[in-house]
Amino acid sequence: MELNKIIAKHFREVYFGGNWSTSNVKQHLSDVTVTEAVEKIGSLNTIAKLSYHIHYYVVIVTRVLEGGPLEGKDKYSFDHPTFETEEDWQSFLGTMWEAAENFTHLIENYPEGKINEDFIDPKYGTTYRNLQGIVEHTHYHLGQIVVIKKLIRE
Repeated sequence: MELNKIIAKHFREVYFGGNWSTSNVKQHLSDVTVTEAVEKIGSLNTIAKLSYHIHYYVVIVTRVLEGGPLEGKDKYSFDHPTFETEEDWQSFLGTMWEAAENFTHLIENYPEGKINEDFIDPKYGTTYRNLQGIVEHTHYHLGQIVVIKKLIRE
């Protein structure tokens, strides 16, 4: 199987299921209410902040895969919109699922021969490193979301 197809498969699985860990973003966020999403526990990030943070990088890298510039700053990656109503939260989740599907499609169709080339600039490493990094980053923060959700519901 081509490397881009493997990465796309792993990304789809961390978002929508079927991975080895049997844990995915949609599974764990679909039943989170807006109240739970914005609930603060000590110094931990909220579920809303972590969800937005995951989504932020998917959107930035999507733009690059679509031929646009790399525009984004780490310092803004937790600056989510205000989620006041259940509709606000559910709309955001819908946006996340749509963006993830689009991102998966872009990875699947990425030219195999370019996957080991620089991602925009040599200082960012290869495209492979950045795409695989998005998968790893999502798994990492998904684990945090799962723990925070458990703490909220205890």
